[in-house]
Amino acid sequence: MKGKQTTDSTRNRATNLAIWLGTSVIIAAGAAFLTMKPSEAADIVVYKSPKCGCCAKWIDHLEDNGFSVEVHDERNMAPVKQHLAVPRHLQSCHTAEVSGYVVEGHVPADVIARMLRERPAINGLAVPGMPMGSPGMEGPRKDPYDVVAYDAVGNASVYERR
Repeated sequence: MKGKQTTDSTRNRATNLAIWLGTSVIIAAGAAFLTMKPSEAADIVVYKSPKCGCCAKWIDHLEDNGFSVEVHDERNMAPVKQHLAVPRHLQSCHTAEVSGYVVEGHVPADVIARMLRERPAINGLAVPGMPMGSPGMEGPRKDPYDVVAYDAVGNASVYERR
């Protein structure tokens, strides 16, 4: 009987160890996922004019906030915007793609990260025009502006006010 108790005890310890290790791995993986920077979650591909200074500043803003950015200089942005179905009334100077979404204009990095967390059923986000005080458009004043969410047919709504 003593031999059977040792075998059962050894089996119980092995089972408990396996459960503990499995739980530890799941907890560690979950913690790693929750602490990921945006760049680890998604790369952003940016299309911009080669001579646009505010676009370069927006890219710096994204990188400063943990995103990994791939840049494509385009002499003619119209075909890019048309291909990505950016509504004309929401267009700005640069256009980006991230995780299946389109980002048009000077959208702040934290708002992009929020969209990636929430995964709303939209085509993308836009900051129409070039409002002063938006990322890449820093200057002596800061104008209020809206970050607009839009769908496949161009319906738009305010996603966040700044």
